[in-house]
Amino acid sequence: MPKPPLLHFLLLLVFNVFAFAAAGTLQFKEAPQFYNSPDCPLITEEDDFNGESSIFCSDQAIHVAITLDSTYIRGSMAAILSILQHSSCPQNIAFHFVASATANVSLLRTTITSSFPYLNFQVYPFDVSSVSRLISTSIRSALDCPLNYARSYLANLLPLCVTRVVYLDSDLVLVDDIAKLAATPLGDDSVLAAPQYCNANFTSYFTATFWSNPSLSLTFANRKPCYFNTGVMVIDLDRWRKGDYTRKIEEWMEVQKRTRIYNLGSLPPFLLVFAGNIVPVDHRWNQHGLGGDNFRGLCRDLHPGPVSLLHWSGKGKPWARLDANRPCSLDALWAPYDLLQTPFALDS
Repeated sequence: MPKPPLLHFLLLLVFNVFAFAAAGTLQFKEAPQFYNSPDCPLITEEDDFNGESSIFCSDQAIHVAITLDSTYIRGSMAAILSILQHSSCPQNIAFHFVASATANVSLLRTTITSSFPYLNFQVYPFDVSSVSRLISTSIRSALDCPLNYARSYLANLLPLCVTRVVYLDSDLVLVDDIAKLAATPLGDDSVLAAPQYCNANFTSYFTATFWSNPSLSLTFANRKPCYFNTGVMVIDLDRWRKGDYTRKIEEWMEVQKRTRIYNLGSLPPFLLVFAGNIVPVDHRWNQHGLGGDNFRGLCRDLHPGPVSLLHWSGKGKPWARLDANRPCSLDALWAPYDLLQTPFALDS
């Protein structure tokens, strides 16, 4: 006797849900392939980097660095799709993914390849033990993840032939051509560029202990420091390496271990080293704070002005709010880039 249509549907639904859960990992749809426009520079396909395409060492390529982990993989996949979809030369983008050395790098690589079989990418294992000993507890546990500090080690992780990189967090999407951001002029000696916010209360990023100690606070002497968000940065890796800036960041983290001078994880060391000395980028390239604050993750509106990049920094992430059926209005702008294959997508 054949099963009634509704019962058959429910049985399939239950089977899919359990199969999805049993897999122990998220499943993603394959993204469409994107092609270069006719005026894109031609990058030859010679092999010269671990047997891979020379795009990974090409100055003609746009180099993008993003971290990968199981917690934020859904955000990373959406970010990748948004970059490709709005790029005029998507085939000229080289992705440099950084993953914890203790993660299942093979699974992460397979996940990326399954959704983006044509993508130019490398995965670099990050030995988190090198930074774990320096991390102090912050106001939100997610900020204490060692992978958050990988941005400080890009100059060591990426090949020496990569001289400039755009670093992006995993909780953002682009709605503009990343080539415009990557082409930001860094002048004669600047190491990095980022949108900065001089109206923000800069003193709030450090403790009273810091400001009351001249040997510490005088680090900002002869500078006009402003807050900048480290989730979107253009970095000159050659200048970083020559200036040994990884070590300078680590030195401030060592100070923090002895005397609590800040509360916000990986951001303050960047401010201590670079604030007041960066190239400012138009605010359109980091409409940040869409995830709310670090405690409640409440909904926020866009800042006034044009938008090229939407960034859900803060506690609330769009995929979590959508899954909980409690989205903020701006989360609808992230949803079109979500490649998650849900267990409810049944074959007809």
